[in-house]
Amino acid sequence: MNIDKLFLDKEYLEKEINFFITKKQIKTIQKNKELVKSHLKKARHNLEFYKLNKEHKKFNDWLIVVLYYSLYHSALALIINKNYSSKNHYATILILIKEYSITRDEAKLLDELSINKEDAELYTNLKEDRRDASYATNIRFSQETINDYENRVLDFVNKTEELLQK
Repeated sequence: MNIDKLFLDKEYLEKEINFFITKKQIKTIQKNKELVKSHLKKARHNLEFYKLNKEHKKFNDWLIVVLYYSLYHSALALIINKNYSSKNHYATILILIKEYSITRDEAKLLDELSINKEDAELYTNLKEDRRDASYATNIRFSQETINDYENRVLDFVNKTEELLQK
């Protein structure tokens, strides 16, 4: 995934989104505040599980998985809030970029309340590590990696809640 290109080339972003619309991986839906709340609740639930288990370093691979799904449920809450559903992780990030990215000037004013390139990169990096953690037989993640993801996912979930309150 070329995050820079998705942020800089709106035509390319729309082309990618249209691909997933034709494949029925992205759909427009009715407003559903309860579903938005449910995804946020699931994100927090996953973070709670993470906090209960983070001292068990033997299971760092599963901690990556639970952090990823916390992030993913937050992302789903955001896109549902904009009347989309997605059945594909890449499609979800496309909608996030389309609906929540902002200009540089806006970023200066609203840095904490926007989905920026770093958030998109977190999503894609954590997704790749989640895949490795789920399916590889010998993947170990450093405590530094786990701690970094924990902080960034918590920031994203908090940002999601703030965006949805606006």
